[in-house]
Amino acid sequence: MAPDTMRYAKTPSGDIAYVDRGDGATALFVHGVFLNSHLWRHVMAQVSDLRRCVAVDLLAHGATRITGDQDVSFDAQARMLEEVCQALNLDQVDVVANDSGGGIAQIFAARHPSRIRSLTLTNCDVHDNYPPAPLLPLMKAVDDGRLGSIGRGMLNDVTFARKFFGVGLEHPESVSEETFRTYLAPLFANPDRVRDLERFFKLDCNQTVAVEPLLRRLEAPSLVVWGTDDIFFPLKWAYWLRDTIPGCRDVIEVQGAKLFFPEERPEDLVRPLRAFWQAGSRRG
Repeated sequence: MAPDTMRYAKTPSGDIAYVDRGDGATALFVHGVFLNSHLWRHVMAQVSDLRRCVAVDLLAHGATRITGDQDVSFDAQARMLEEVCQALNLDQVDVVANDSGGGIAQIFAARHPSRIRSLTLTNCDVHDNYPPAPLLPLMKAVDDGRLGSIGRGMLNDVTFARKFFGVGLEHPESVSEETFRTYLAPLFANPDRVRDLERFFKLDCNQTVAVEPLLRRLEAPSLVVWGTDDIFFPLKWAYWLRDTIPGCRDVIEVQGAKLFFPEERPEDLVRPLRAFWQAGSRRG
């Protein structure tokens, strides 16, 4: 697949990088921490006949441009998604999200329900499950000022990168060095970018907890597709989402899959996503 051309949406939150492919109603793809829009390349290639696919780079990630003192919390990220929709003249969107992007997407959907044509969540932050216990050593490293050295270590040694990401991948050995560099190089390009990422980790679960009452009123058709072997976000959270969001139609369990399964098992998201959209998730 030829690489997508990076574009920029000028918003009050900064110049938001995104890739754009396909035609039709727009689907908005939201990645999580340490990644960027590149995560969605395989999924987008297989659904762009059904939707115009727009995948953003979050604040403090990828090619998105922000200021050095900018808020990069989940609330700020959700606000950025609304600003991107305004900048691109998107009336309604089908949101698809993973990892911390899923927590951000819940806030976005809860606060802007009229913007949501449908919502698809994969393994992600939910309610008060932040920080998950396996993330605590990394957060300690952030507090100790070691995040930059960890990032440089991964860029210099793909074996280390595969070990680091191995907690979220079934087969990190199958992910190319080029892919790891695509994710990591923008994050650790200079000390300012490292500080941006450090701020991303300075958050708690208050913002996802705060939108629970709004999620309980979210009628947008919703789908949950969840890897069963994720150590960060156990399967119980998929069913919490199903039982909380009135518009949630189903939980699809992806056996053996880990957190970043859209990277290595895209077909396990593409199949239910296509069926969901084709079954009539569009409103109005």
